[in-house]
Amino acid sequence: MSSMQSNSSANVTFVRPATFFINGFNIPHAKYYCVFLSLVYVVTVLGNSFIMCVIYLARRLHTAKYIAVFHLALSDLCGSSTLIPKVLDTFLFEHQDIAYEACLANVFFLYHFMNMQSLTLIVLAYDRLVAICFPLRYHAIVTKPAMFLIIGMVWILSVTFFSVLVSSVDRLSFCRSNVIDTYFCDYGPIYRLACNDTSLHSLLFKICFSLLIFTPLILIFSSYFCIAVVLFKIHHGVDRIKAIKTCSSHLMLVAIFYIPILSNSVASTITLLPPNVRIINNSLTQIIPPMLNPIIYTLKTEEVMQSIKELYKHSKVNTTTERRVKCNRRI
Repeated sequence: MSSMQSNSSANVTFVRPATFFINGFNIPHAKYYCVFLSLVYVVTVLGNSFIMCVIYLARRLHTAKYIAVFHLALSDLCGSSTLIPKVLDTFLFEHQDIAYEACLANVFFLYHFMNMQSLTLIVLAYDRLVAICFPLRYHAIVTKPAMFLIIGMVWILSVTFFSVLVSSVDRLSFCRSNVIDTYFCDYGPIYRLACNDTSLHSLLFKICFSLLIFTPLILIFSSYFCIAVVLFKIHHGVDRIKAIKTCSSHLMLVAIFYIPILSNSVASTITLLPPNVRIINNSLTQIIPPMLNPIIYTLKTEEVMQSIKELYKHSKVNTTTERRVKCNRRI
């Protein structure tokens, strides 16, 4: 292992590599896959930037619900920007060595923004729960200050937990290898390289997976169980369909985010996946949902589509007015 440095504390020596070597994407025609990743990233940036601009510019979307949607788009954009450019730099330009501190920072931001995506889906489920189960009290319960408070608490929870998770790596000694057999700095492969006790890190990793996947899914399923109970009590079919339509875009986001992750987890426990298959599956799981989320919200949400049309008409009127003013000035 190249350029190791040792720190001694409490009679324990911790050996840390100066760099890690990321050894992923050993697949045929890897450069074509990197080109695909770059296209996905461009669509992700354009799509999420567009939905954020629409929410910012359209006054009708200045509601508590769309604060959460804006936050989801921001989390998608930041998460993809943390992962994809670094993957392209690593494998397209063969910069596979990454500094120890930079690798840990990469772990923090990747996990944090993935967690933000997951927890924001819970916030949107809460919004739908109140809207359908307590429609008369919706505007009193789901207010803009309340939504900002919820998102602020989510950030504090996530930053605190993943700071502890990442800082726990400093308690490990890497005396064997510095080669990470995946396509990015991932907490699991990193702590498994250590040669001292990793039982605490294994527990933290399980808690992390629970925080990212199982707890949000349980809360979302619970909210939709309550929604289903209320919908069955609605006698008019038209009202029931309208209520279901308001949940359809959120349900699609939940399915796109969680089903691939759960499928990969189940597949890896049932059978031993080839490394290349596992790496491609995991990368697609992380990059596809942020690309699709703004498309789904744009096409499936009537309020957003109506706002886009209004903004387009408004910009067209402004352009026409400016041309007329210029023509009158010339005359």
